[in-house]
Amino acid sequence: MRWLLGVLLLILVFLQYRLWIAEGSLAEQNRLEREVVEQTAINKELRERNAVLEREVLELQTGNQGVEQRAREQLGLVREGETFYQFVDKQPGRTDVQEESQ
Repeated sequence: MRWLLGVLLLILVFLQYRLWIAEGSLAEQNRLEREVVEQTAINKELRERNAVLEREVLELQTGNQGVEQRAREQLGLVREGETFYQFVDKQPGRTDVQEESQ
């Protein structure tokens, strides 16, 4: 009778090991579900980014307005006859005296 109890206990331990630790366990299932949620969020962000890039490509292919806007923003270009003004803010907390001494 003791050997039967020992065998049953051994089977119980083996089944518990498979349930909680081994491949296909509940812990692995939870980890995989979290990964699916994370990858779904990443895929959503990438789809949104791709949509923005696709719109930009279409704008650049269809007209000069997108090209002109990019040239102005990224390269600082101005049209003929325009005057470019750039304003620089002083760093907060600094006075003219500090700037002169440095």
